[in-house]
Amino acid sequence: MAISFDKALGLAQHTVGIRSQRAELIASNIINADTPHYKARDLDFATAMRNAKSSMNTSMSRTHEKHFNINASSNDGTSFRIPNQPDTGDGNTVDVQVERNMYMQNALEYQSSLQFLGGKFKGLKLAIKGA
Repeated sequence: MAISFDKALGLAQHTVGIRSQRAELIASNIINADTPHYKARDLDFATAMRNAKSSMNTSMSRTHEKHFNINASSNDGTSFRIPNQPDTGDGNTVDVQVERNMYMQNALEYQSSLQFLGGKFKGLKLAIKGA
C-alpha cells in the first residue's frame, strides 16, 4: 500500500517552502537597502497557506497543454511593505533594523516548521516499522 504524503503531512509540508521563500524576500530587502527607489517586499504567510490549501483540495488536472492551469495562483501573497519611516529622498522603503528582526523571527518559525515536519516523519516511520 502506497503512502500518500499529501494526506499524511497535510499543510505542514508547505510551511517550510513558504518560510524559505519569505526568507529570500527579506534577504533581498536587506541586500537592496542602499538601492535607490527599491521597495521592500514581504510575503503574507496566511495568503500563501490559503493558496497551498486550495491547491491541495483541487482534484482537477490539466490533460492538454492548452487547458488553463487551475492550480496557478494569481496572488502568491507577495506584496510591497508599507514603510514605517519617512522617505529619505531616494525612494527606498527598506528599514534594515526591521528587516533583520523579521528575518530572525522568520528563521525561528522556519526552524519550528522543520521540527514539526520532522515529528510527522518520525510518526510515519514508527507506523511503518511498528513498535
